[in-house]
Amino acid sequence: MEKKGIKIEDVHLSFGSTKVLKGVNLDIKPGEFFAFLGPSGSGKSTLLRAIAGFGPDPRGRILIGDRDVVGMSPWTRNVGMVFQSYALWPHMSVRDNVGFGLKERKMSASQIRPKVDAALELVGLSHLADRMPNQLSGGQQQRIALARTVVVEPEVLLLDEPLSNLDASLRVQMRRELLRLQRQLGLTTIFVTHDQEEANTTSDRMAVLDGGVIQQVGTPQELYDTPANLFVANFLGTANILEGRVEVDGADARFVTKTGDPLSLPRGAMSSGSNIVLRPQNISITKKAGQNALEGKILHKEFLGSQIRYLVAAGGTEIVVDQSHSSGVDGFDTGALVHLQANTSGAVVL
Repeated sequence: MEKKGIKIEDVHLSFGSTKVLKGVNLDIKPGEFFAFLGPSGSGKSTLLRAIAGFGPDPRGRILIGDRDVVGMSPWTRNVGMVFQSYALWPHMSVRDNVGFGLKERKMSASQIRPKVDAALELVGLSHLADRMPNQLSGGQQQRIALARTVVVEPEVLLLDEPLSNLDASLRVQMRRELLRLQRQLGLTTIFVTHDQEEANTTSDRMAVLDGGVIQQVGTPQELYDTPANLFVANFLGTANILEGRVEVDGADARFVTKTGDPLSLPRGAMSSGSNIVLRPQNISITKKAGQNALEGKILHKEFLGSQIRYLVAAGGTEIVVDQSHSSGVDGFDTGALVHLQANTSGAVVL
């Protein structure tokens, strides 16, 4: 089947007087694994459902390939959707659940069986074909929901937080399975999640939403390293935001914190903005002062296994610092007076 991309053009959607989507524009490439990422209420699930045809029709255009699907019924859009709840029929066997959509399409039993067998083989659950849903684990139920969706050969696969009901270790396993399945099928896939780790480890690109507006689109690394605004910086990983100002002297620039501490900026860095973003791994704790160093006091210390995370009062704020842990090395104690050495080569001024 030919891969289909998705174009969303100036989409607005309201529930009563509440505006949920506000002029969304997006271009998702054919065969891409794309994520909608954002907090609760950001509009990500509403946008996904607008693509699927569930809920009120939005203003604007949603194109799957070259078809504008706004106004079309869900079953004529040829999209497959996997819900958070899996939505399996409890009175049907696994085989009947997977074959339900094909039966609704009036296919014969002789046509349905090989397609169902192939879908179950794809998700590795052929041996459970005769079981009932209540005899399956959460991860197995999710795979059956996937098999039921892909067996009808949709042009687009939509995933609405399908991992949120699983425990942490199973979520890691299942997101790998999702990516393997998507790569094998070559389906254009949209994955809605509020979990940045899920989005980072599965998606080719992602859109970060807040308040019904797309804040930034790019690869996970692009959004983490070069956030477009403070919301994206804070939402993707831990970000230390220091307030201050940029001072430019010829080709040199530095950021001066509100407590007067100067931090040199690389050549070509943005020369405007009142905040600098520093990630915890780009700051080290030392006992001696140096260039790009802030005086501070350790307020809190957490042992995280491979890392020790410190909370340090410095630069007029509280700064999170991650230091690698080595066996036999105790690190710094709570209450210690220290210096924070900032690596500003990748710093972003916003």
